Amino acid sequence: MVTQAYQTASRQLIGQARSELDAGDVRQASEKGWGAAAQMVKAVGEQRGWAHRGHAQLFRIVERLVSETGDADISNLFQVASGLHHNFYEDWDTAQNVGRGLGEVERFLDKLEPMVAGG
Repeated sequence: MVTQAYQTASRQLIGQARSELDAGDVRQASEKGWGAAAQMVKAVGEQRGWAHRGHAQLFRIVERLVSETGDADISNLFQVASGLHHNFYEDWDTAQNVGRGLGEVERFLDKLEPMVAGG
């Protein structure tokens, strides 16, 4: 099932992000943190039949989820993940900030995962 593949990839990527950070590769940790968030959004989108092929569509899904749940934290946490993605290209953030960002991505995954499981 495609939905489960996205969900599994999300959890694998957050684990890889932590390993990359521990190894001192802040840039790769950042990108894998973004990837973890994006994959979980894709899991929700896939399950619900929502388009999820590009960045703009991922942000639309997040906004739909905020409207559906009333939880603006979903958007705020996704913005943190987006910042990690930006850091992959710019490499300006510190290991400490990226570590905190990965913690926020983990919170994001924990919020979205029940939406995948519960439909």
